[in-house]
Amino acid sequence: MIDTHAHLDACADPGAVLLERARAAGVDRVIAIGSGIDSSKAELAVAAAEPGVSCALGIHPHQAGGDEAGRIEELADLLRLPEAVAVGEIGLDFYRDYAPHDAQRRLFADQLYLAGEFDLPVVIHTRAAIDATVAALGSFAGTVVLHCFSEPALLPVALERGYYVSFAGNVTFPKAGELREAAAVVPVDRILAETDCPYLAPQPVRGRPNEPAYVTHTVAALADARGVAAEELAAQIDANATRAFALP
Repeated sequence: MIDTHAHLDACADPGAVLLERARAAGVDRVIAIGSGIDSSKAELAVAAAEPGVSCALGIHPHQAGGDEAGRIEELADLLRLPEAVAVGEIGLDFYRDYAPHDAQRRLFADQLYLAGEFDLPVVIHTRAAIDATVAALGSFAGTVVLHCFSEPALLPVALERGYYVSFAGNVTFPKAGELREAAAVVPVDRILAETDCPYLAPQPVRGRPNEPAYVTHTVAALADARGVAAEELAAQIDANATRAFALP
């Protein structure tokens, strides 16, 4: 089983400890997510030390208004490393408004360009910015992963364009019926699962910090929504992730 989106550097426990618990739960692969240059370096260090860990590296839209946005060349250097399998998470967030919208658009465009140059997939963060996100991705020819899918209005475009749709722990919440309905119609070869840890712990472990081991709960909820066995869906998601991120 795979957790396709984990902020290991943001967790309280060391990566090695988290990964040991993940493996005990049957989660043997993790995509560690860099949010900024220093975060990306921290995730790369875990990946270099632990089997089964690959990295998506990027500068988060919340950082678009600060110094981090000027470190694109450093990001390019990191993306040349063998542990880097995607550019992300990147995108637009007009809900929190931690950075000016124009600055977010520029940073997003710069990182999409890098992904094209390196022929890497992109892991997309989008919140309250559907139209702008769809427009920005319109000319991107590579693989797109919609991280922590939470906006059902984006689903028609995702299906039309063949994007991968990744569901996090919030799909397990009692009031998340719309997300479960979306999960039921995503093509079988385009669905992914993630924790987004340490955030969004699934319902069975709500109140605890999230971690890669808990992706099992999200997979179980997705399987229930789709009417299939959890083991079957876990194997399919693992195959989808292998293809999306060109994993060995």
